[in-house]
Amino acid sequence: MENNISASEPDWSRETVSRFWDPGKKLIRAVRRYQAARDVKGPLGWVTRKYWVLNHLWWSTICQTELHLNTVVGGGLRLTHPTGIIIHPDARIGVNCMIFHQVTLAGPVVLGGHVDVGAGAKLIGPLTVGDHAVIGANAVVTGDVPAGATVAGIPAKVIAQHSID
Repeated sequence: MENNISASEPDWSRETVSRFWDPGKKLIRAVRRYQAARDVKGPLGWVTRKYWVLNHLWWSTICQTELHLNTVVGGGLRLTHPTGIIIHPDARIGVNCMIFHQVTLAGPVVLGGHVDVGAGAKLIGPLTVGDHAVIGANAVVTGDVPAGATVAGIPAKVIAQHSID
């Protein structure tokens, strides 16, 4: 577990589009730009919102990922392999989280800061995952996860507990 990643201060460089084909980062950018355009009034705001809705639709289709435009997402989100990710609109994602492919956040799931969610994991809310937690690949999480814990299995159980400094 990388302890040098903050659970409270977003690392915006994790979302910076650095190459032409960067679908995960472009999907996140579409969500961020749409959310920024929601408060812009008048025709320019309307056109800007429509552009980012279409951009979001494009990248959602390319990634086969559902990340609703109004989902609360902390800065520094990484969608390393953004295929088949389903995130409920009521989910809340903390800063500097990393979500791998085929992950489902069903219902009002709250991810704390710097939570890593392994490939194929299913988090069925309502539940809260504490800061610096790790969700193992293909885990099925149905209850709260304490900060610094690593959970795995079906149903997910704590298999390691790390101190949080």
